[in-house]
Amino acid sequence: MSPDATDAGWVVLKYGGTSVADPAHWPSIAAALRARRDEGARTVLVHSALAGVSDLLERLGRAAAGARGAAGPGEGAAGGPGAAHLEVLSEVRARHHTLLDALGLPVPDGLTALERDLERLVAGVALTGELSPSLRARILSCGELMATRIAVAYLEADGLEVSPVDARSVLRAETELPPGDPRHFLAAGFRPERDEALARTWRELPGVIVTQGFLAADARGRTVLLGRGGSDTSAAWIAAKLGARRLEIWTDVPGMFSADPRLIPSARLLRRLSFEEAQEVAATGARVLHPRCLPVAHRAGIPVHIHSTRHPERAGTVVCDDPGDDDPRIKAVAARAGVVLVSMETPGMWQEAGFLARAFAVFAELGLSIDLVSTSESVVTVTLDATQGEVADEALALLERRLAVLCTTRVVRPCAAVSVVGARMRASLHRLAPALESFQEHEVYLVSQAASDLNFTVVVEEAQAEPLMRNLHALVLGHGADDEVLGPSWEELTLPDAPPAPPPWWRRKREALLEVAREAPARYVYHADTLREAAAGLLSIGALDRVLYAVKANPHPGVLRVLGEAGLGFECVSPGELRRVRELFPDLPRDRILFTPNFAPQGEYEEAFAAGVRVTLDNLHPLERWPEVFRGREIFARMDVGEGRGHHGHVRTAGVQSKFGIHADELDRLETLCTRHGVTLVGLHAHSGSGIREPEHWQRVAGELARIAGRFPAVEVLDLGGGLGVPEKEGDRALLPRRLDALLGEVRQAYPGYRLWMEPGRYLVSEAGVLLAAVTQTKEKRGARFVGVATGMNSLLRPALYGAYHRIVNLTRLDDPPVGMATVVGPICESGDRLGRDRFLPATEEGDVLLVANAGAYGHAMASRYNLREPAEEYLLR
Repeated sequence: MSPDATDAGWVVLKYGGTSVADPAHWPSIAAALRARRDEGARTVLVHSALAGVSDLLERLGRAAAGARGAAGPGEGAAGGPGAAHLEVLSEVRARHHTLLDALGLPVPDGLTALERDLERLVAGVALTGELSPSLRARILSCGELMATRIAVAYLEADGLEVSPVDARSVLRAETELPPGDPRHFLAAGFRPERDEALARTWRELPGVIVTQGFLAADARGRTVLLGRGGSDTSAAWIAAKLGARRLEIWTDVPGMFSADPRLIPSARLLRRLSFEEAQEVAATGARVLHPRCLPVAHRAGIPVHIHSTRHPERAGTVVCDDPGDDDPRIKAVAARAGVVLVSMETPGMWQEAGFLARAFAVFAELGLSIDLVSTSESVVTVTLDATQGEVADEALALLERRLAVLCTTRVVRPCAAVSVVGARMRASLHRLAPALESFQEHEVYLVSQAASDLNFTVVVEEAQAEPLMRNLHALVLGHGADDEVLGPSWEELTLPDAPPAPPPWWRRKREALLEVAREAPARYVYHADTLREAAAGLLSIGALDRVLYAVKANPHPGVLRVLGEAGLGFECVSPGELRRVRELFPDLPRDRILFTPNFAPQGEYEEAFAAGVRVTLDNLHPLERWPEVFRGREIFARMDVGEGRGHHGHVRTAGVQSKFGIHADELDRLETLCTRHGVTLVGLHAHSGSGIREPEHWQRVAGELARIAGRFPAVEVLDLGGGLGVPEKEGDRALLPRRLDALLGEVRQAYPGYRLWMEPGRYLVSEAGVLLAAVTQTKEKRGARFVGVATGMNSLLRPALYGAYHRIVNLTRLDDPPVGMATVVGPICESGDRLGRDRFLPATEEGDVLLVANAGAYGHAMASRYNLREPAEEYLLR
């Protein structure tokens, strides 16, 4: 519903328990209400109980119900002054009074009256020893009602006009539950409809309307609850009744994320979601928003804005009819713990009409809601809806007995449902291909691709959920620039605000680069100071004992000299690289050079040992077939830790489909061969891929290598490999060295007996290099615009090989406004000869110089003379 379609411009703001419990948040709450008022909107504040109070009230009711039986002689029915429920009651009171003290407010009379009401309710429960659902609802409702008294007192003291309203006078629950069902009082339902009379009545009330979430009344006026998380739903219902302009959910996080940020700090803020997508994200495990509130807002056409009370200046997440991106796209990975899986097996199911109806009727009769379903000829597997609360053991036992006449039943718990969520998932399933390898070490009980085409879900043991979710998120959401949908990571949002990033070095050196470009139609240029800065950044990581440069990324002699002078060692993968390093650094200690061949002939190992450098064994074949080469030697062994990672399948260098590394299944053979041939394993090495910007990855690799090292007592070094990712697109997240240092520091504390090495390549040289190419021709073909340059995939293969993205600018017209999109192509006779597709460029003419950024790694190193065209020359800019 557009603002123009509303009668009063209502805005409903809901604040959760963590927001209202923190005294530091109340100035922000008051400021938000003032801002909406100043916009001309009428505001409604819907709030929860103070954080933790609902749990205390649950404890209070249970303790009071048990007090009668626990009372000793002479203590009286209430259990005496030492009764447990009185201690809980005192804690409830203390929570509210502590907040009032922090806010500098006296105790409101209304709060004192509510405290007396709560005492009377609890005394009655203690007297009878009975806690009916109705009494439980009344006790729990006190949390919200008490918080209202504090909210009103603060806002009035802050100068705002306030009209408190009891939510039970507004929301009437409707239910079709049988009489006596406890859910009537504890998980009531509601059919929200536009209520013009309510809007007219509330328009006459002055100031901010303050009311409670979680509460409603039934047809007889009795207090009922909307289930835990019901405050979001209450706010949505009130917004729907008013025809509000928008519903704002204020919480302790700045929006919905692509994963639980408490588990995955690299989770990305989701800036925009459709209602359907947000419903899936919420229903599959996100805790920011209760999933029941979204259908209410959706039906009423009310956008939902999620904001952080701690950081009200941040935009947060908008849930509306426009998701911001119509393309098939994976947006989140989520997990729901506490899932109960029920497997029903019978050969008689085959072609038997009505089996599912009879089986599902048993679930319905027991009030058990089915979530996921998977069927075959003889087995039906379902999960029970975990959002409805914990399933009692008694209910499951009864379910098994009732189903026994139909089938053999197996209950598996605890399980977790891990979901990948996004619009048009069927069109994105190919993106899950590498992620499916993550499942090979997990027992998967159920696989479900949602009929809504919004999620792909697997059910696994609960203990497997977190590592599986981490891996899936890294594979399908670990890369990409900020855009309309994906925002910054949780880690970036929670770090102290950093100063603005400096302009790229090539902008500062524009004139010098244009001068270099005049000397050749295409040229790689490397900036020495940027190389030094990258090296210094890694050398500042105190948890690392040694940093080696992976020479294959860029073996240019000038680049190697700069990095060697900065204090780095070198990792070489061929005799040619080994010889170049030894020629450039004849005095470099040989233990600062690591030779890591792969499927190399015997002679390469012999040459490396003769040179006195460290040698890595990547496969057991050399040790089995050429034992004389290794006898009496100290070596490293490259392990496959089973976690291939990276921005493209070609750069993932671990996992069963990768040619690299010794698998865990071969450790016994490795141990036997080392003993037999007198070989001492002094280092373990792992490298999982390239372009990884999640620091937790290296912590996990270190932990796995340390576990393996326990079998080899001479191991001193854990080499974590390289693959540290760099930003490619504008807005891409950078790897945070501080975070990496902190995580590796934890490894050092846990395993103090090992030294930690890393061997990055691309991270050190990518940003320092650019490719300059002169424009040769331009062309338009039925609206498609092409800009041709003097070199192409013969100089820079990565876009054609990996689909890699490189920023491209017109260096000649650097600050001219763009006029439209163009595809930048080279002169090679191949359709794949594209350096960049659909780039915003200014008006570009023959003779202009285009700059391809982040080209210092795997550029000239992978160049060729295809079509007998010479690749771009290289130049070091000091």
